Amino acid sequence: MTTPASVRTTLNYTVDNGVAPDYYFYEPDATVKLNPPGTDLREVDVHDGWPEVARLSADREGFELHDFEGHFDQFDDDASVHREFYAQVITFVKRHSGARRVVVFDHTIRKRLPADLKAQTTVQRPAVLLVHSDYTVKSGPQRVRDILPHEADELLARRVAFYNVWKPLYRRVEELPLAMCDATTHDPDDMLLMDLKYRERTGEIYVMRWSPKHRWVYFPQMEASQALLLKTYDSETDGRARFMGHTAFEDPTTPPGAPKRESIEVRTMAFF
Repeated sequence: MTTPASVRTTLNYTVDNGVAPDYYFYEPDATVKLNPPGTDLREVDVHDGWPEVARLSADREGFELHDFEGHFDQFDDDASVHREFYAQVITFVKRHSGARRVVVFDHTIRKRLPADLKAQTTVQRPAVLLVHSDYTVKSGPQRVRDILPHEADELLARRVAFYNVWKPLYRRVEELPLAMCDATTHDPDDMLLMDLKYRERTGEIYVMRWSPKHRWVYFPQMEASQALLLKTYDSETDGRARFMGHTAFEDPTTPPGAPKRESIEVRTMAFF
């Protein structure tokens, strides 16, 4: 199948109105004034990344794509995912990042599901149609403290980076592909802090305001034998990519009746 050099689509950016956007994982009190993300819809070109795949770098653009050498097809068995697939992901991240140690701390299976939170589970959730980056300068180190409390001070004294490994489950992705914003094309001020409101705590991620400088890339027809390495946090401040905006999007070239997207993203922290 021939794919165009780019596709035109609409991405859900967030309005920069001077107030931190928020997202509630429960029904808030009626008196709460909501400031939801994703209300600034912008038409953008998303470029086919295959011609440049060999030169892309997680330290520069914020993402890479590689063959995934491990084989696994038991994604409906959570215990097997933890026991077998996590080990394959660790090998993949070490090989392509150079990290001395990699820790997997969770995963999510993404499908086209209802937006209703009641229809979701802790593992299975809908594709996220929101321009965002998973961690912030505060929540990245906090995640290390949450997962490895007894080692955190020592680990955080050296470089720490978070990588998501994103891949199709069983078959190629033909609808709702993932788009990545080239990290060399966004400014630090384009990242807006967003509060994630849980009943027991408040977390934070970045959403993004629109800029005409942003360059978006995707990999049409990604196969289950391939995986994206997405950098979502880096403690280094030496000029390399620290955060990378990404989002699922509606691909206008998706053929009618195409199989619904099924993918997995595994979140890892890498220590150097």
